[in-house]
Amino acid sequence: MGFNCGVIGLPNVGKSTIFNALTCAGAEVANYPFCTIDPNAGIVHVPDERLEKIASVIKPPKVTYTTMEFIDIAGLVKGASKGEGLGNQFLGHIREVDAIVHVIRCFDNPDIAHIYGPIDPARDIEIINMELILADLDTLGKRISKTDKIVKTGDKTARKALEVYRQFTEALYKGIPARNVPVQDDEQAILDEAHLLTSKKVLYVANVSEKVLKEDGPYIAKVREVAAKEGSGVVAICGDLEMEIAKLDRAERKDFLEDLGLKESGLQQLIREGYALLDLITFYTTVGPELRAWTIRRGTKAPQAAGKIHTDMERGFIRAEVLRYEDFIRAGSIVQAKEKGLLHFQGKEYEIADGDIVYFRFNV
Repeated sequence: MGFNCGVIGLPNVGKSTIFNALTCAGAEVANYPFCTIDPNAGIVHVPDERLEKIASVIKPPKVTYTTMEFIDIAGLVKGASKGEGLGNQFLGHIREVDAIVHVIRCFDNPDIAHIYGPIDPARDIEIINMELILADLDTLGKRISKTDKIVKTGDKTARKALEVYRQFTEALYKGIPARNVPVQDDEQAILDEAHLLTSKKVLYVANVSEKVLKEDGPYIAKVREVAAKEGSGVVAICGDLEMEIAKLDRAERKDFLEDLGLKESGLQQLIREGYALLDLITFYTTVGPELRAWTIRRGTKAPQAAGKIHTDMERGFIRAEVLRYEDFIRAGSIVQAKEKGLLHFQGKEYEIADGDIVYFRFNV
């Protein structure tokens, strides 16, 4: 698994339509609130031109793409932090994902009712962000109450945790999400244990009409303005158009996008921005008959990258034999790359680079 994203948004913003288009998972789509009750999940292959280029050269019997999982979570309304609508279920599902894809309605359509009336992306974003903040304040309030009692026994670890909880509580009261609060190394573990919803990275998806897909309209501009203030990314997607693209085969999709003057599909944009958001990279292995792509966070060292494949490989790690993708392309084959001395032996401190082709040596 590469990583997973929870797809959230107010009811009737096109969330499930976009989810269906991206994953072809067939979630129910309807013009009424809370159509999505239980979360739907869809797994897609991450488009990868480098993987395909490597495969065209070495021609392996099996090629395995890394994947991205989308989880379509029930629509949120005001008061979700207090249990309104499907709030408790909604908030619980968010805690389990790596990142949040927040779908914002940026189109006018009198036939599709908006739960809060006029189209206002900034208002819609604020509603959901406020509910997440309120839920986190509730979480921290309970932790502060419990930890304060432990501090009175003289526990220094608890004292540090209490300081962190109060620091983040103060920020949340100011409307600052946890992801935008600077964190020291010794505070990160405490924050991770709290499982704050606003600590999740957010990618805003502006669901637009086809006519404004290639140029920002006033609705998208509002989304970009909000996203810029909090350091989040923005992708503009036309849900209905993506549904059409999803029905086409690969060759037809390319022609279809070219006819529209688009360089890539909404899925490709979303994955690219998602990788940047979470600082993810891809490396490749060519063991036996399989060429495979793997997703890790930038800065991951060789033993931990090996552990993504199998825990035994991390425990028994000896070295990593690394061939950079660019060197492989210039050499023309793995054999020729080895003959030219382009294969490098790396130890436990080596950080896997984006595009590395790696063979791990390890003891069982």
